[in-house]
Amino acid sequence: MTNSAFNGKEKIKVVAFDLDGTLTQHRSPLEEENRALLAQLSKKYKLLMVGAGTCRRIFGQMGNFPIDIIGNYGLQYAEYDKSISDIVLKEETVLPCDVESVLQRADVFRKETGYIEYSGKPVEFHPSGSVTFPFLGTAAQIGDKLAFDPTREKRRALYPRFCELFPEFTVFVGGSSSYDMVPAPNDKAHALDVYCRRVGLRHENVLYVGDDYEPGGNDYAVFVSDFPFVCTDDYKKTKDILSFLNE
Repeated sequence: MTNSAFNGKEKIKVVAFDLDGTLTQHRSPLEEENRALLAQLSKKYKLLMVGAGTCRRIFGQMGNFPIDIIGNYGLQYAEYDKSISDIVLKEETVLPCDVESVLQRADVFRKETGYIEYSGKPVEFHPSGSVTFPFLGTAAQIGDKLAFDPTREKRRALYPRFCELFPEFTVFVGGSSSYDMVPAPNDKAHALDVYCRRVGLRHENVLYVGDDYEPGGNDYAVFVSDFPFVCTDDYKKTKDILSFLNE
């Protein structure tokens, strides 16, 4: 849903954001223009970040902007405490991961697709139970990663088979050269649903803003849900796209 089709502004109480590509470049600091946008919106709405990374990493990337954060696709939740000018982790879920099974299936995928050469480790395991499958390995050079699949065509073509091999995970076409995997049913839509139940809101009360809404994107689950959704394809235009919220 874009702002041109949005007609439920009066019901919105929370504006939730993706970060990379929506308010910043990938893994880059929050730019001043979008920091000012958040500050302006915070006068009228409760703001919420919904990210793939940890709450602490997101908070740092945002230059410690005062905002509540859902991290790790809902496996973490932190609230901003203005008395200490910092976030306080309220919930953290750590899920088990069958490392050996994941490694075996990742090896099957590499052999099937021909991506058998890599630098570093073939799979990255995170403390939360989430997993990253880096096509080029955990130690690949940044230039190689950026050049690997800039249009995401390679990963999207192989996405159905990868999901088939890892049915216990929600899989995203992540970063520049990887798949991100989080134990199902966790994704951003599920995380927002949990948030709504926590704070006593309906889905129609939460407007989500994101850029990664194609199948396999980490905003896709919200895009196809009943949460109001505003699409942005350029973080530099997000301010203009959301201008209707200040009208």
